[in-house]
Amino acid sequence: MRAGRLGVGVVGAGRVGAVLGSALRATGHAIVGATAISEASRERADALLPGVPLLEVPEVVERAELVLLAVPDDALAGLVLGLAEVGAWQPGQLVVHTSGRYGVSVLEPARAAGAIPLAVHPAMTFTGTSLDLARLEGCTFAVTAPAAVQPIGQALVVEIGGEPVIVPEETRGLYHAALAHGANHLVVLVAQAAQALEAAGIEKPGRVLAPLLSAALDGATRAADAREGVGPGAISALTGPVSRGDVGTVEEHLAVLADLAARTGATDIPDSYRELARGAARRALASHRIDDTAAQALLDALGGPESAGRSTPS
Repeated sequence: MRAGRLGVGVVGAGRVGAVLGSALRATGHAIVGATAISEASRERADALLPGVPLLEVPEVVERAELVLLAVPDDALAGLVLGLAEVGAWQPGQLVVHTSGRYGVSVLEPARAAGAIPLAVHPAMTFTGTSLDLARLEGCTFAVTAPAAVQPIGQALVVEIGGEPVIVPEETRGLYHAALAHGANHLVVLVAQAAQALEAAGIEKPGRVLAPLLSAALDGATRAADAREGVGPGAISALTGPVSRGDVGTVEEHLAVLADLAARTGATDIPDSYRELARGAARRALASHRIDDTAAQALLDALGGPESAGRSTPS
């Protein structure tokens, strides 16, 4: 099902809005206006949405059959309500936001005015350049909408090369927390590993990490799709000393990372190692990679509540 040729207004020509606007334009939709406050946004609009007039928000909404709201999460509710208070929303108008955090409840003021609410979130990071357009191909988009209009959201996603998945309103927060935990904390983890490698004398830590982490990520995501290691607590793709129950190696890791923290102030690195290794130990036990005795020995070495004389969860 196609959503039809629409006049699209982009509210927020940031990294996401400008790219999605450009992708919609490439499929035949007309971009009737966009907002761009910062110099970076104006330059981005000029590059990705050439010829599109830069307007004030109410004028963009007035011109558009589909309003694409690509604004920060914390600004979304106030923007939608403010536009409702000035009578900007129009009956039958599609209102699509790109926030991962929210479903369609945040669009209630627009819906009350007769607009059709859709939440469409791309599960990828954006550079705000034309490079993102190719990366949209095969990208998963979370679609949350009233059942009657879900096909419209799905059609918009398919048109720009994405793969829609329906996320219920009540689980939207959990969906977004999962993505943030995986992607954002992966970046932190890589930065921590790179810092430790630099301290070990490795000149280009990214080159060392890339093949190792790429293989680990590929194995972990394949296992997730095969539902191996998704639950309850299992992790079939795990490798390394925790998965083997090598307590001595883990203890050495803790010692050298504590020394690194003392020399550099990077106390977050041993803290992260301990917390993630505890999770790895619990999941290795659930996967039957290690037995109860090995798991308890690891948790004792790592510290934490499990080491305080309590039994290890199975």
